[in-house]
Amino acid sequence: MGLFFTEGGVGMYPTLVFGFALVAAAALSIPHPHHRWLTFVLGALTATSGVLGTCLGLINTMKYVARAAPDVQLGAGATGVAESLNNLVLAAVLVILALLLSTMAAVKNARLAPKA
Repeated sequence: MGLFFTEGGVGMYPTLVFGFALVAAAALSIPHPHHRWLTFVLGALTATSGVLGTCLGLINTMKYVARAAPDVQLGAGATGVAESLNNLVLAAVLVILALLLSTMAAVKNARLAPKA
């Protein structure tokens, strides 16, 4: 687990940047509910970045496996797939954290809403 970020490769960087912006926007939506669209857009950007990083990692893994010796193809392929999925895991963790914060914002704003 210590190599989680390193194993994920270059796709981890945009996912992390977009994810941190997403979490910040979600946290800011607690006192200011008008930031909902920003949270939605950053959530989509974070998830898409994670999927893109995963796909790029899988492409590179398959290119390597195609050139590797037959006796190491299975092990190299399994390792490469596992490393590529780190991008998707990072995106999922950040989106879930932001969703929890957005839920807190929704609950707070529902309590403050005027009763009909």
